[in-house]
Amino acid sequence: MHETLSNFAQTGGLLIFVLLFAGVLAYALWPRNQAKFDAAARTPLEETDKPETADHNKDETHVRA
Repeated sequence: MHETLSNFAQTGGLLIFVLLFAGVLAYALWPRNQAKFDAAARTPLEETDKPETADHNKDETHVRA
């Protein structure tokens, strides 16, 4: 009984992970998603960082010793 249940669980787990992998692969390679992934790939290369303004500490109180 234990061996039958173990084999069923192993086979079922394998099938679930194969189907999950196939679904993720299909999503990643679907032509409609290409523009979204291309934009995400370019994000680290874009220079959109702005310097912080001087007002970012206006609510904090500073005490000098």
